[in-house]
Amino acid sequence: MLDTAARLVVEVGYHRLTMAAIAERAGTTKTALYRRWSGKAELVHDVVFAQMTRLPPSTGEMEADLRSMVDAARDLFARPVTRVALPGLIADMSADPALAARVHAGFAAVFGGVRERLVVAVERGEVHPDVDPDRLIEVVGGSAMLHVLLLRDQEFDDTWAERLVAIVLHGVMR
Repeated sequence: MLDTAARLVVEVGYHRLTMAAIAERAGTTKTALYRRWSGKAELVHDVVFAQMTRLPPSTGEMEADLRSMVDAARDLFARPVTRVALPGLIADMSADPALAARVHAGFAAVFGGVRERLVVAVERGEVHPDVDPDRLIEVVGGSAMLHVLLLRDQEFDDTWAERLVAIVLHGVMR
């Protein structure tokens, strides 16, 4: 069902997508969809972000872990379904605090995983102890999201990822 919804989002766009159209294309009923999802936004959230409920496996080195996190964020936000759905999802989340809370809860494992990796990296002496894991997530995820929303015509490739990792690791000061 999620694959069907993903294809339909790309085909018709987020705002023109309906639960009825998804049900029809998937060969099921709207009632069946509403048993699992409260509405279009929650279903499309699952379509877009289902793969981001966990971090990539740890490499044991913060620099490599950071690179894998940046690559995962870039790969997620570069997908056509994400590019098409994201503006509408953000609008719906802004208008529906309950939806925003459910979306945030869906990322709890990612936030927790970043916290755990930073604790270990601090213990290894790789990371300053005052690094805020939530801000790190905002920098990585926010950079990818901003790129998709506003910089659509610019490259979103390995060079982008390498430059973001360099900024996070080394900052911007001399």
